[in-house]
Parts: sequence; C-alpha cells; structure tokens
Amino acid sequence: MNTPTMESMKGQWKQQVGAAKIAWGKLTDDELLKVEGHAQKLAGLVQERYAITRDEADKQVQDFFDKNKS
Repeated sequence: MNTPTMESMKGQWKQQVGAAKIAWGKLTDDELLKVEGHAQKLAGLVQERYAITRDEADKQVQDFFDKNKS
C-alpha cells in the first residue's frame, strides 16, 4: 500500500494533520503526528480506535490520501 501518492504525502504530513483530525476525530494530534503520514501506521490506528476491519481502515486511509493529495 505504498503508492507514490502516499509517499509524497509524508513530506506534507504536518499540514494534513488537521484534515486527518477531522476525518478521524478519535485520534489525537500526537498520534497523528507520530504516524508521519505512513499509511500502514495510520490504518492500524484507525482500525484499533474505531474497531473496524483492517480492510475498511485501509480503504478509509486510501480515500483520505486520494482526497488530500496536492
């Protein structure tokens, strides 16, 4: 799940934390900053916090990166 889009997001992650916080309000700013835009880490947090399947978490994260790419 390491697409070029996600790689480019890592460099701009601090600017995207606000949008991620809106998407996943149960995640803290610190948690979001720690994942540093890594899709797998973010999906793991989303899966854990929202008690959803890994596939659903991966889909949400992919959709987020697709919507927020520059």
